[in-house]
Amino acid sequence: MFNDISINELLELCQEDLVFVDVRSPSEYEDMTIPGSINIPVFDDEERAEVGTLYKQVSKEAATDRGLEIFSAKLPAFIKQFKELPGEKVVFCWRGGMRSKAAATFLDLMGIKPYRIQGGVRAYRHWVMKQLESLEMKPKAYVLNGGTGTGKTAILHELKNQGLPILDIEGLADHRGSVFGAIGMSPVNQKTFDSLLIKEVKGLQQAPFVMFEAESKRIGKILLPPFLLNKKEEATHIFIELPIEERIAHILKEYKLYEHHEEFVEAFRKIKRRIHSPVANTIEEELKRLNYEAVLELLLEYYYDPRYLHTAEMYSEDQKIILKVNTIVEAVEAVKGVVAGRQRLVTSN
Repeated sequence: MFNDISINELLELCQEDLVFVDVRSPSEYEDMTIPGSINIPVFDDEERAEVGTLYKQVSKEAATDRGLEIFSAKLPAFIKQFKELPGEKVVFCWRGGMRSKAAATFLDLMGIKPYRIQGGVRAYRHWVMKQLESLEMKPKAYVLNGGTGTGKTAILHELKNQGLPILDIEGLADHRGSVFGAIGMSPVNQKTFDSLLIKEVKGLQQAPFVMFEAESKRIGKILLPPFLLNKKEEATHIFIELPIEERIAHILKEYKLYEHHEEFVEAFRKIKRRIHSPVANTIEEELKRLNYEAVLELLLEYYYDPRYLHTAEMYSEDQKIILKVNTIVEAVEAVKGVVAGRQRLVTSN
């Protein structure tokens, strides 16, 4: 027989040995799931709609009968997919109802003994919300700060490649954080971001320190939780200063503006009214000529840098470390040096 298990009991198990399988429809899975789960649906979106309509308009019995009829037809392929998965399986649906029970029952009959999450993904979402309210980030924090185009995300990625504990907030959101931040990206929704964030933070709690990028309280449509914003405010901020030519070159490389011209134009329209009219008009003319270097230089000088300077003034001098470097490669080494020195001081004290 399959084992029903609560979220709290599940978290006490060694999750590296578990394979999480979301048996809801593909659209439900895309909306939000438990991080790392794979999707093997009992019903596809159309089938789910059909069964749901029967439940509402006819009866529970009619919906159940039709559901079993649909599921029985695809059962051999369903079982085959599970048998190809290594390790112990954990199945779940929205509320721990008919779909996960049917999946777990048939799997058990075929010799596969899965866990089934009590309360389904809804129970997991409730757990995430409680974590967001009560969680504290334990390690000391270093926050990478600096103007647009200083390569903060690229620096973080390289530091992570070299083994340093990094929290990539923009990576979790799949958004770069500015009005242009969604260009070429596929931003996640709030529920998915929350789940990914909690998983990452939990995995960093025993690290000696953690490093992340300075973000406002909103990344696109995503709101950051108070515990993360509070950690940012009390952290040591490492400000990166790069020559403007390097910043422009980095933005062009990262955003690939020639491939996303219309997205860039549309994003600019959202901030045009915040820029002095003659400058905004010049930017529009340069956009028509595809002169992105000129566009970026004007945006940095008249829009982003003034906002950045205002933000930088919010932090006390003893919170700030300013690194003037010529390239992102130099910035990586400089940041490593700062963190190593600060951590030695902590250890010696």
